[in-house]
Amino acid sequence: MRFGLTITDRPRRMREILFVHPNFPGQFVHVLREMLRRGGWRVWALGGDTAKSVPGVELERWGSPRPSSAHADPLVGRFALDAGRGEAAAAAARRLQSAGADPGVIVGHPGWGDMLFLHDVFPRARMLSYLEFWFSFAGGDVNFDPEFAVAGAEAEARLRLRNAPTLFAAAESDVLVSPTRWQAGRFPAAIRDRVHVVHDGIDTQRAAPHGDVRVDLPDGRSLTSGDEVLTFVARSLEPYRGFHVFMRALPAIMAARPQAQVVVVGADDVSYGAPPPGGGTWYGVLMREVGDRIDPARLHMLGRIPYDAFLGVLQISRVHLYLTYPFVLSWSLLEAMACGALIVASDTAPVTEFIEDGVNGILVPMLDPQAVAGTVIRTLDKAATLSRLRERARATVIERAELQHCVARHLDLIAGLC
Repeated sequence: MRFGLTITDRPRRMREILFVHPNFPGQFVHVLREMLRRGGWRVWALGGDTAKSVPGVELERWGSPRPSSAHADPLVGRFALDAGRGEAAAAAARRLQSAGADPGVIVGHPGWGDMLFLHDVFPRARMLSYLEFWFSFAGGDVNFDPEFAVAGAEAEARLRLRNAPTLFAAAESDVLVSPTRWQAGRFPAAIRDRVHVVHDGIDTQRAAPHGDVRVDLPDGRSLTSGDEVLTFVARSLEPYRGFHVFMRALPAIMAARPQAQVVVVGADDVSYGAPPPGGGTWYGVLMREVGDRIDPARLHMLGRIPYDAFLGVLQISRVHLYLTYPFVLSWSLLEAMACGALIVASDTAPVTEFIEDGVNGILVPMLDPQAVAGTVIRTLDKAATLSRLRERARATVIERAELQHCVARHLDLIAGLC
């Protein structure tokens, strides 16, 4: 039997599956939605305080783990937190077990320790782990940016221990999945050789070009695709996603393009890396650095906005700038490509896995604000002649990350565990 196809009319026992993610549904939102649509599963979930309730899913939140000892060795401080979270998740799993849960399959993200002890609760369950990132001092995010360099044997040891929950999960998992080739390739060979590369998927029907869109701004004005709009998107406005480079490039961009309107989507907080050493936010720090050379009437900070409004921003974009350290690839880049945006992006992995310079976007050195500014200025000037890059960007996402194809691959992997 292939998943979703019945070869007999005999009644089947409903299969049970447990999803695990601190921010449930997290990366599993599309797979979960399709699984519920098809039916045939009883779906349970474990999540943290930020987990969202989903109709048809029996969710148990694990709450706050007990605090680790104040006298714990700093070297293992993060692992102590992960172990505490794993303990709390296991206690929540036992509550689900008392409510009748007996999953044959567990699907989860192990990076925070949530899955450490779940096989002790459900020993017969088979496991699929979503491997997002392997931490190391070489070839990735750490020390990529000299402005925020980290050094020392203790720092390197702490970083190595960040991988402990992932190693535990990989040892116990039957299937491993990672969303890009570069992310999968960072794992040690013993793990890497078992990883299936399957992206989470982009809904290219919803994220699509649309000429008749209006974006309303906080000051009461509106923008359309007829305006010269430069867009920048990040979940959090922080150096990991190149926000410092973007802000330092803005004065030159605004001076050269006096009609340009700059629209920024993202929260003024930190998701990755450290907050500013003196406190406050990166936006505040950078505005103190360059704010006197930026026209505030043309810089529109929208914060986090509903998804349809976010797509509207991408659909009116004349040029979309995406910058990132060598790190987890943001969905927003592929969503922008699917919307037919003209992309200027950092020449970093895994961006280069999806963007080929001059073919479906334009690549630029990540840490060079002057080069970023010059490239954005030239691209805004020539945007009308670069429609082929927009078309190829969308075609790339349809070919390599289209939602239905990715979801089908995930579901086939899950079906293989039944």
